[in-house]
Amino acid sequence: MRRTRRALLRAVPVAPAVVLLLLFLAGPIAYCVVIAFTDLQLTGQAEESFVGFDNFRRALGDDAFLNAVWLTLVFTVVSSLLGQNTLGLALAALLRRASRPVRTLTGAVVITAWVLPEVVAGFLLYAFFRREGTLNAVLDWLRLPSQNWLFTLPILAVSFANVWRGTAFSMLVYSAALDEIPQEVTEAAEVDGAVGRRRLWHVTLPMIRRSIGTNLMLNTLQTLSVFGLIWVMTRGGPSGRSQTLPLYMYEQAFQNSVIGYGTAVALLLLLIGSLFSVLYLRLLRTEA
Repeated sequence: MRRTRRALLRAVPVAPAVVLLLLFLAGPIAYCVVIAFTDLQLTGQAEESFVGFDNFRRALGDDAFLNAVWLTLVFTVVSSLLGQNTLGLALAALLRRASRPVRTLTGAVVITAWVLPEVVAGFLLYAFFRREGTLNAVLDWLRLPSQNWLFTLPILAVSFANVWRGTAFSMLVYSAALDEIPQEVTEAAEVDGAVGRRRLWHVTLPMIRRSIGTNLMLNTLQTLSVFGLIWVMTRGGPSGRSQTLPLYMYEQAFQNSVIGYGTAVALLLLLIGSLFSVLYLRLLRTEA
């Protein structure tokens, strides 16, 4: 009886947070799961009916959906796993050796791109990549061939935009991780002849592997949900060549008014994010 009372007393401080999570997180997710198995529409329907797994079968048989899945994976790998993660680590390592003015200026520029609203960043990168934009103006000045980047390479253009905007987070994570490496470990590695690339692979990366796994997981989940940046720059075009799953879901649910099908796509996107999370957590557990 006394143990039960103690357990209840310990649960009292966290009870409000649990209630809020149930109301604003678990509740909407459960409602979306229900909607995904119906034919709910925004217009032209008196009431929805249960359709089972029809929405999921429709998605898996839709070439546009499969194209969106492929582009989502390309966007995530290029802009998050390769772009933000690698560039963030490189910046963090280089800034440790730079002078204070260089660190201050570089950090301010990178973090400014991060704190900009997604829509504002989208307009800036649209102005940079458009046919009459900054990039082509520089290429013309250098006598190099220019092109309409948002038409010829749309998925790479929006991937670069996401790298530009989100690298600051990785840089801050890795800066904190590198600062935690004991100085005596670095000095011992230098005495043993581990310098440059050897020290990076055999000393630095193993010691910050948990930060790498955490950063990859957070960056991947954030990148999977990017909507405003791509919508402002290309709206998923041309011809769906930059239409990732969030844009495909929006098109189906709010432009085509098929809420049930759009919600099913959202659940499949949630499943993809969960698979990435499980993979990273298993890697972290294996390394621990």
